[in-house]
Formats: sequence, structure tokens, C-alpha cells
Amino acid sequence: MLAIAAGLYTGTAPVNSQSADERAGALRTALGQVVIKLSGDPGVLSRPDVAKAIARADRYMQQYSYQPNNQAASADSAQAGARLLLVVQFDRAGIDAMLHDLNLDGAGNSAAPPGADSAAAPAALPGSYRLWISGLRSAEDYARLIGALSGNEQVRALHVEQAHGNTVQVKVDTRGSLQNLLAALDATRLAHATNARPPVAGVDALLDFEP
Repeated sequence: MLAIAAGLYTGTAPVNSQSADERAGALRTALGQVVIKLSGDPGVLSRPDVAKAIARADRYMQQYSYQPNNQAASADSAQAGARLLLVVQFDRAGIDAMLHDLNLDGAGNSAAPPGADSAAAPAALPGSYRLWISGLRSAEDYARLIGALSGNEQVRALHVEQAHGNTVQVKVDTRGSLQNLLAALDATRLAHATNARPPVAGVDALLDFEP
């Protein structure tokens, strides 16, 4: 079952059943969440061209799963009574292409307003970092780690450099800063940093794998 993650290309929607009709509407809701996250504009869904694109949500779906809705008893009318939560992972390339066609920012942040301080820009530039990850107990853990890293929105490229016992060293080319990458890994409950400035030559962060 796909774990709920704070990924930029993951959206959720409450549903009462796993029927195709209800899933179709929930897919549109989930895609709307993703478009808002990536554009940074809560009002973007009111645009007719955006609404038209979201109506074709099924073409951007990569995978989906259902999870128990822990907010079923919420006072929020959008959540109340819904037994399940549809969790949808959308195709990154397809979404980025759609947002480009809609003149929206597909990098996960709204465009900087005119006159914005350009000195802050380097913090969002891509980077390359070495991570030393420990706590791997089996081949399944290794496969889960590499698969999750490869599919993370913050990761552009991944290279496994060495592995010893229950640890692995990887070089990760990112879309942003090391801090953003570590936050993304922590949010998905994949691994958490034990030392973001380790006393190890050539290594940028030490992490513990979360089984």
C-alpha cells in the first residue's frame, strides 16, 4: 500500500468506496491539490484552462491506493463520513508538461514577483550531495531505499557508491538544497538525519533508515 507522503506530485481525496465513478471525481480533487502545491496559487483552479486540464486527471495518474481515512469523524464536511482516502501519485513529467503549457511554474514554487531579491535564488539551485545511510537490515530494505530515493521529487539522479554491512553511501544530484532533500526524506518516513554536518570526509549527511 502506498504510504501517504508529502510529495509534490502526490494528492489525496476522501472517498466512501472504491468504485470507478467515485475514483474519477477523487482523481480530479487529488490533481487539484498537486496543481496548487506546484503553482503556489490557491486560486489557480478557478482558471477555465486549468479546470479543463484537471478534468483529464486520469491521463496523469501513475499509481493509486486506498487507505483508511483517519479524518472520517472530522467536522470538515469534505472529510466527514468518508471511510477511505484515495492516495494518488501523478506522473512528474506529464504534470510538469501540463503546467508549462498552462504557463505555471512546474518546479514546485510560484514564479518570483518582479523586484524580488535575486540574492535568495542560489538556495534553490540544484546540488550534489553524498549521504551515508545506516540501518538497512535486508535486501528488501535496500531495494525500498533505492527505489524511494530514485522516485523522490527532490532527486534528479542517484549513484550508489559503496555498501558495507547495514550501510550504504549514495551520491544524490538534487533539485534544491541539502536541507530540502533531508526534509523530503523525513516527511516520507524513509530516513532521518542524525548529523547534517558529519565529521566524515566527503560525506554531507549521516542518516538512519526507517524500516
